[in-house]
Amino acid sequence: MELLYSLTLAVLVGCGVYLLLRARTFPVVVGLTLISYAVNLFLFAMGRLNTGMPAVIGRSAEYADPLPQALVLTAIVIGFAMTAFALVLALRAQGELDSDHVDGRGDH
Repeated sequence: MELLYSLTLAVLVGCGVYLLLRARTFPVVVGLTLISYAVNLFLFAMGRLNTGMPAVIGRSAEYADPLPQALVLTAIVIGFAMTAFALVLALRAQGELDSDHVDGRGDH
């Protein structure tokens, strides 16, 4: 299971980096989103989440660690805000430069 999980993370990061290296703004935004998803999955994997464990410390000998869940929830909110900001920035650049090329040079 760990091999499948790590391969999934590798594919997500690889696709995200490939899209980040593209010359258009929309693939860059999608690449950032894929890397954000990969980081969230990585945080879940590092938390060693168990099913059926109580979330409150002191109720049982073993408990679920709430820190990875809190980190992922925070990362989801920050990732959504970053994606919204990047899309607005890309739309403004498209409107002002009449191009969606990342460095502002169009193909016309």
